[in-house]
Amino acid sequence: MSLTEKHLQLKNHIKALESVLVAFSGGVDSTLVLAVARETLAGRVLAVTARSESLPERELAEASRLAREIGVAHEILDTEEMASLDYRRNPVNRCYHCKSELYGKLEQMAQKRCLRHVINGINVDDLGDHRPGLEAAREYGVKSPLVEAGLNKEDVRGLSRHLGLSVWSKPAMACLSSRVPYGEPITPEKLAAIERAEDILLSLGFSDLRVRHHGEVARIELQKEDIPRFFSSPAADDARRGIQALGFKFITVDIEGFRSGRMNEGITR
Repeated sequence: MSLTEKHLQLKNHIKALESVLVAFSGGVDSTLVLAVARETLAGRVLAVTARSESLPERELAEASRLAREIGVAHEILDTEEMASLDYRRNPVNRCYHCKSELYGKLEQMAQKRCLRHVINGINVDDLGDHRPGLEAAREYGVKSPLVEAGLNKEDVRGLSRHLGLSVWSKPAMACLSSRVPYGEPITPEKLAAIERAEDILLSLGFSDLRVRHHGEVARIELQKEDIPRFFSSPAADDARRGIQALGFKFITVDIEGFRSGRMNEGITR
């Protein structure tokens, strides 16, 4: 099936929903869903971004910018997953507790706004990953138009580029809690330190990166091609000083480089 055919199929799936609330993170997937919903349903679309300790401020600002770019009404919803002991304990199904909090509130908002469905940006490739949040989506009846239309990650980027969306090449983004190893408690202080450490690296010109929190150790993951540049410039010293000021005693760079979903490796579903 061609990209044009998949685009039409996606439009048809969304059109059948009549009116939607889009769980909008500002990533490539949910941006495509929002853009096609706007294209198909016009004003019967609301984008909602969840604000919590696990979302970097830079991503919240980016979501607001993208909603304006697409021309869709956008609201910020405060979620309280940190109030859940099950979430703070950081079990391997942590995302289930987070998404249950999110989708429960989105469902209530959709009902109050007389919007028929809540939809997300899950694509076909996501179904093969460790994503406990999918169970929460099923429980709350959240629709996944990209899955229903058969779009994978490559399709999403290709169609986003075709539609002129500015985020078509944006690196994948996961919540800050994903930087903490399972079983290690999630705290606001850890998430704030991770966010600031990543901001330091971004300010030094690096992208598509993660800072993993291992207690006193900050483990930096960069693209492999960026690792030599990191050590052959003043960036290493600048990063060391800035990240150590956040409370980390030791800083390491993972020689295997950045790999999305690293903390999920070894988990048996």
